[in-house]
Amino acid sequence: MRLELRKAFVKDIQWGDTTKLENNVLYVNMEEAKASVLDDENFVDVDLDLARPGESVRIIPVKDAIEPRIKLEGGESFFPGFFAPMEPVGEGATLVLKGAAVITCGPLVGIQEGFIDMSGPAAPYNPFSGTYNLVMVAKPVDNLEKHAYERSLRDAGLKLSIYLAEKCMDAKIDDVEVYEKGTIPEENEKYPDLPKITYFCMSITQGLLHDTFLYAADMKNIVPTMVHPNEILDGAMVSGNCVSACDKNTTYHHVNDPIVLELYKRHGKEINFLGVIPTLESTVLAGKQRSTWMNAMLAKMMGADGVVISEEGYGNPDTDLCMNAKKCEDMGIKTVVISDEAAGEDGSSQGLADATPEMNGFVSAGNVNEMIEVPPMDKVIGYEESIAYVSGGAVESLREDGSMYVELQSIIGSTNELGFSKLGCEWV
Repeated sequence: MRLELRKAFVKDIQWGDTTKLENNVLYVNMEEAKASVLDDENFVDVDLDLARPGESVRIIPVKDAIEPRIKLEGGESFFPGFFAPMEPVGEGATLVLKGAAVITCGPLVGIQEGFIDMSGPAAPYNPFSGTYNLVMVAKPVDNLEKHAYERSLRDAGLKLSIYLAEKCMDAKIDDVEVYEKGTIPEENEKYPDLPKITYFCMSITQGLLHDTFLYAADMKNIVPTMVHPNEILDGAMVSGNCVSACDKNTTYHHVNDPIVLELYKRHGKEINFLGVIPTLESTVLAGKQRSTWMNAMLAKMMGADGVVISEEGYGNPDTDLCMNAKKCEDMGIKTVVISDEAAGEDGSSQGLADATPEMNGFVSAGNVNEMIEVPPMDKVIGYEESIAYVSGGAVESLREDGSMYVELQSIIGSTNELGFSKLGCEWV
């Protein structure tokens, strides 16, 4: 498979008469952009707003973030199964509006949503304080069932991101990144002496607004499978969950998965990158046993010498993490796991809800319970009162002056377990 990501850099976003990218400025026609999503009968209205790096702006509660992309060659539209024919992705050429993001927001659906500050002490904890954001606040009809609202909001965010990219298909390309890798037998023949590495991308698949989609299929209804890393980078995975904001893998995170990118960078030099296994996090013991056995057996059949395992969420999924590590290690496959920790405000509590001695290579993405004080913002997009019900927040978190005292877990992406953050730890 050979994939070209043709990147057009976005260095500002403004309203305009025509939606286009010109001189690295993304101009958006507000009414046309709204019309692209207002055909959903579950919405009373949709408001659009802009948020730029460094501005005194807070966005709350955030549902998802999507990078505007569209296929230029080798496919139609983007996000197969949602708004494109059901076909494989990972080949051809894809336009990326690098530096832009669509942020979806609306009345609280689940407790595990969060906020983005575009400036101040919370800004460095999330990647979207550094992107030029088109923010969509969708207002649902009265008494709309939560799952229906979440589905409509997810679809609207994807539609809006495709709309932006489609209107910019003639934009000047500033950079091209090529990702090319053959079949496993082909790569094994090229690099017979390099250690063979695969990647388990653990994903929230627990229902109750905790879902992830692979080629538009709800992953809780499928068994683990293997995909080419190009498929991940080209929109095969979509977020549909309200897992705690700190370690939610948004749709933006998936197409920019730093583990895939880092393994690709080392492929053919230090390692032989076999592929990606998007896998489940079940709520029941039998489901955990099934998926982790299948993960380990897939890795063994691929001939893996080592596995990188990333978690999504914490608590219940910690058992899946431990089982994945143990089963692989028992088969002689070395593992490194990436997780955040819920170690209490002072970091002295047990970081995970489960443990196993075979999990001996651990990368921490930070402590979700660490407290942070954030100042008031000049502008709030969304519903600031929702912090009272968000994981990591409380009724007393929002003060009269608009400042907040919250846990890191209320900030979108602050301890992201793909390593897509600035947090971590080091031995002292």
